[in-house]
Amino acid sequence: MLIYGHRGARGEAPENTLAGFARALEAGVDRVELDLHLAKDGELVVIHDTTLERTTNGRGKVARHDSGALWALDARRGGPGWPEPQGVPTLEQVLDAFPAMRHYQLECKPTGAAERRKVALRLASIYAERKLHDRATVTSFDPLLLAEVGRVARDIPLGLVADRVRPDPVRAAVELGAWMVALDARLCTEKRIGAAHAAGLHVSAWTVNKTDVATTLRDRGLDSLITDVPTMMVRALTR
Repeated sequence: MLIYGHRGARGEAPENTLAGFARALEAGVDRVELDLHLAKDGELVVIHDTTLERTTNGRGKVARHDSGALWALDARRGGPGWPEPQGVPTLEQVLDAFPAMRHYQLECKPTGAAERRKVALRLASIYAERKLHDRATVTSFDPLLLAEVGRVARDIPLGLVADRVRPDPVRAAVELGAWMVALDARLCTEKRIGAAHAAGLHVSAWTVNKTDVATTLRDRGLDSLITDVPTMMVRALTR
């Protein structure tokens, strides 16, 4: 079973920061999940919320700030203590900083129709320039966003994120042409994992921070899990 660091290593370092992704690698985890929003200048920036207050010393909506201004913020708020300031990086900064990272789940947050198109076009450009197809999957709760990415660039791997049983996430992922379904861990029954595998899907579970839950999911045939605590999870699952 593969391990992904959630927002880098959210329980060990500031989330969605270069420090967090470095921490995951230090723990022996070379796969991470991160969140993407569109900045004012059209760059994809790595931050979970639509607003800045929870995780940074900034204020207002992410979409009203250029990527350079977001990088100048300090994104250590609300997480584990960390000695050095951490900016809000662009996706490309993360890709540049971590050539050893094997795979990314790039979770794009739901947005309006015009923004979906911009996100899809920017992703298509980055994938083409960097040949990311084997290293990154675009994921989202928003099937319309995933469908737009698929229309713009049919070769970008897709993954549907889901936390409900209706509509059926396995069927919805197949209809979207996704190769992955990322489920709330509570949905990862043996039956649902089996159904996903029968449909040819990789099943990832979020957010798994207890080792007994991780081992249970592994026994059910889960393909990968996403965790805030990669150091603990690696130790528990490789003993």
